[in-house]
Amino acid sequence: MKLGLSIGYSGADLNLPLTRIIDRDVRAALDRLKPDIALYVGGMGAREKNFHKDLMSQQGFPVAAERIQELYLAGRKQEATAAVPDELIDLRALVGPPERIRSRYRAWENSGNTGLIIRTNQDEAVELMAEVAGLA
Repeated sequence: MKLGLSIGYSGADLNLPLTRIIDRDVRAALDRLKPDIALYVGGMGAREKNFHKDLMSQQGFPVAAERIQELYLAGRKQEATAAVPDELIDLRALVGPPERIRSRYRAWENSGNTGLIIRTNQDEAVELMAEVAGLA
């Protein structure tokens, strides 16, 4: 897993934001996160300098990042959203049924972070995270 991290701050805490969506329909869960990615990659920052687009490129999706920005800036927001790769969402979030989230959590646990900031509107996702992290 390449989270885009290359930090060398000895002794510093690194807390990563992690979106979690529990849903038996993995496709639907992935699709719910795409509009925000399209907005940030396509419409935030200047065309020449956009942190979110740069991060997406660093995470292995430079062609998709260019395409999303091109579509978004042309006002074709739905197409920009559709151009967000599922693999990018899967890299940045834990989505799907609880068993999928449990199995994919290990990569986050071993990513070098010292904490996770859970972003969700589901109580069950917070409870699952506590269980998976051994806090419950």
